[in-house]
Amino acid sequence: MSYANFTLDIDADGIALVTWNSPDRSMNVFTEEVMRELNAIVDKVAGDAAIKGAVITSGKDTFSGGADITLLQKMLTTFATDKVKDVEKATKALFDNAGIMNGLFRKLETCGKPWVSAINGTCMGGAFEMSLACHGRVAADSDKVRMALPEVKIGIFPGAGGTQRVPRLTDQQQALQMLTSGQTLSPQKAKAMGLIHEIAEPAKLVETAKAMIRNGLKPVAPWDEKGFKLPGGPIYSAAGANLWPPAIAILRRETYGNYPAAVAILKCVYEGLLVPFDTALRIEQRYFTEIMRSKEAAAMIRSLFVSLQELNKGARRPAGVPDTKFKKIGILGAGFMGAGIAYVTAKAGIPVVLLDRDMEAAAKGKAHSESLVSDQVKKGRAKPEEKDKLLSLITPTADYADLAGCDLVVEAVFEDSAVKKNATEQAEAVLKSSAIFASNTSTIPITGLAKNSARPKNFIGIHFFSPVDKMMLVEIILGKKTGDKALATAIDFVRAIKKTPIVVNDTRGFYVNRCVLRYMSEAYKMLIEGVPAPMIENAAKAAGMPVGPLALTDETAIDLAQKIMKQTIKDLGHKAVDPRQMALINIMVDDHGRFGRKNGKGFYDYPAKPAKKKLWPGLKDLYPQLAAEKVDYEELQQRLLVTIALEAARVMEEGIVTDPREADVGSILAFGFAPYTGGALSYIDGIGAKQFVKIAKGLQKKYGAEFKAPKLLIDMAEKGETFYERFDPYAKGDVKQAA
Repeated sequence: MSYANFTLDIDADGIALVTWNSPDRSMNVFTEEVMRELNAIVDKVAGDAAIKGAVITSGKDTFSGGADITLLQKMLTTFATDKVKDVEKATKALFDNAGIMNGLFRKLETCGKPWVSAINGTCMGGAFEMSLACHGRVAADSDKVRMALPEVKIGIFPGAGGTQRVPRLTDQQQALQMLTSGQTLSPQKAKAMGLIHEIAEPAKLVETAKAMIRNGLKPVAPWDEKGFKLPGGPIYSAAGANLWPPAIAILRRETYGNYPAAVAILKCVYEGLLVPFDTALRIEQRYFTEIMRSKEAAAMIRSLFVSLQELNKGARRPAGVPDTKFKKIGILGAGFMGAGIAYVTAKAGIPVVLLDRDMEAAAKGKAHSESLVSDQVKKGRAKPEEKDKLLSLITPTADYADLAGCDLVVEAVFEDSAVKKNATEQAEAVLKSSAIFASNTSTIPITGLAKNSARPKNFIGIHFFSPVDKMMLVEIILGKKTGDKALATAIDFVRAIKKTPIVVNDTRGFYVNRCVLRYMSEAYKMLIEGVPAPMIENAAKAAGMPVGPLALTDETAIDLAQKIMKQTIKDLGHKAVDPRQMALINIMVDDHGRFGRKNGKGFYDYPAKPAKKKLWPGLKDLYPQLAAEKVDYEELQQRLLVTIALEAARVMEEGIVTDPREADVGSILAFGFAPYTGGALSYIDGIGAKQFVKIAKGLQKKYGAEFKAPKLLIDMAEKGETFYERFDPYAKGDVKQAA
């Protein structure tokens, strides 16, 4: 029998080599066809007396990315349709589908012949669960080999035996840490945990795996043998009593109960370790079915996997524009942002010219890259030769003539229109006519800046977030005259440096900053109302935000908030800024000299390390304080999320963002909008437009016009629409569809 996704070769010793190499895919993933073929191969190995055992490996550089998540999406779509007719029948079908992969791996594990997984590269999710079901596991000694069960990051959990095999191979504490965080393991870490048996030189990987079978590898999993004992002891033991109560508390502290999948992992492990293995797999299957029915899973799978992948593949790239091959990129301004952009560009293997007013400033910008890559070498995440190569790609200069030949120039000079005008004119004087010029402005509209350009169709905004090396989102801003080639080049650049692009039409603050400013503004209002500062920060975290709004203001700088407010008043008039909020910021900056983290004092105090930051006690003296018990804590959480979501809806109404995938992914990657919701628009869709408008009206009545629902939302509420229906990113003929 021949297979589309596998080859089967039997050597003279009777050992079958199963090589997984799915055609037309850059990475192997479990599809329905792959599972059918693997099932047939397990039958073949088990039923052929001439075959003594099997080694499974990959014919690609990577082993496998695990299950094809679109399979899960298909299951969810089917369930949503069928439950309208018969919810019990639909749930049973979902349960049965959820057990297919689990059943296949258990069949492999109990087939009576030894299986060894030879892991040659990235091995994630279901692929690692399959490896754990094999009787032996060997990983190549390579930086390319990484193993993980990362499902919790997209709202689900390892549902093909992962929650049962991991805690039976390693101690429960390490198992919980790995499963609830989606921790990635190196071969050395995996071996130390007992999850793999051997590490081999890449060239000897398959031979080492075969040797395990030749040397008498037992075709029985440890938990199927009589007298099996859990590593670290049973649940009901002194060790268990010391682990489980704090584990539950720690998970609550870290997630605030917002992530049902993380809670389900604890339940699966705890309950599963109290019963025989096959019963434990059934428990896992039940919890997996329950989680698959949650709105958190549906939203997170869509935004953090499907949409994210589509955007990373260039979903918004104009069709028909040839791919850009970057030979040289120029960065204007070697300050913190410019230096960061130079670093990520050189890290992608692209030569960079880093220009500043003098060589000393330009060299200082290159030194930033040296500091970052040296830190990577120190932590073992980069090799010394990689450091040398990266630094050799950055050329510091003070001479605009060195920009000649650049395909793209990114301007990251001081946020001043006159300074930017001068930089644009000097750069364009030496650039080829086909070169693209991009501004990294965070506040100045692109259409206005493009007036400084002799070729506005080649002018675009590429807005990075700080720190550039860590923040994964980039906003690409279209001016009124920006052409398709400029957009395609900008997207190609962002993809080349392995970041996620979202395309935004021109407006003050673009998309992300508009939402972030609403978040901060609501916190200022709460302070002025007399809400104790700790309640504001804690409410934000309980709502699912990674950083409280006051801490975020400190990070971005309070004096910057002051400058933005003053500029807004200058441009739009006094009514554009709440005078009470302006007064609060003026008190912080002018009266108390509190600028934020950068000068060690803002809404928080920043003592010398290792001491931790703490809220400035003086905050409670600025306004009369409400008694904590008189503050509606749940309403605080709601206000912080609703104000951001309303701004995201306004941005869609104004046509600033036109694709809901970008609004959702952008809100999570840029400022961590409660990831369990799937993003700012999915948050509204999850509540339902009608109910959300009702909530907004109630908040508007109590707290003002900031909570006024836009006409778009009111119309959607009347029609019962979601954002993904109203602005369908997959509409027929839409050139912005995923590539």
